[in-house]
Amino acid sequence: MLYRLLADATAAVHFAFVAYVVVGGFLAWRWPRTIWLHLIAFGWGFGTILIGYDCPLTHVENWARREAGQEGLPPSGFIDHYLTGVIYPDSAIGLVRAAVAVCVLVSWVGYARRLRGTRTPAGSA
Repeated sequence: MLYRLLADATAAVHFAFVAYVVVGGFLAWRWPRTIWLHLIAFGWGFGTILIGYDCPLTHVENWARREAGQEGLPPSGFIDHYLTGVIYPDSAIGLVRAAVAVCVLVSWVGYARRLRGTRTPAGSA
């Protein structure tokens, strides 16, 4: 039972991480110092897709599932297991990736504009 709970908790953390990759830039509008954390999360998240390196959360969930006597995630990973074909159809993967990229880009542009708007010009009182 403990391993099953660990697997479920790991999946929940994984969902939160994926959500943060998508919307973390918008959170930085309110808390500007968090942009660095978002840049790291974005780099890691997109690196797992573009470069294909493994996510440690997937390894933890797989280990906990096996210890609980369950089947692990498929080799295609967390997103393909929980999101692709469940939240959106397999045929929409390119569109979903583009939408996520646009969302992140919009958040960064908005962050930069907000940051620029909070600075006062040199020499003004």
